Amino acid sequence: MFVALERLINLQEGYRRGFTVAGRDLLLLVIDDRPLLLENRCPHQGAPLTNATLIGSILRCSRHGVEFDLGSGRPLSVQCPALRRFNLVYDGDRIGIDV
Repeated sequence: MFVALERLINLQEGYRRGFTVAGRDLLLLVIDDRPLLLENRCPHQGAPLTNATLIGSILRCSRHGVEFDLGSGRPLSVQCPALRRFNLVYDGDRIGIDV
């Protein structure tokens, strides 16, 4: 089942918004003009990533400063799991996720 998150016209560089879908907190970002959907929690200690700092393709958790490469999802500074990423689905003028 397709769940729409946003209209494509609204996805511009720097876009960031959190969503809850099927009980899961998600974060939709636009990086280098590409949308990216992540679980909205840091795999280090579970802090939300809504207020994380974004520099280029590096996402830095605001709670403990753990940095992640958004290209791979892998942490750069500590041993912890990678960011959980989700596939985006397009339907007409909307982007979303299949659940």
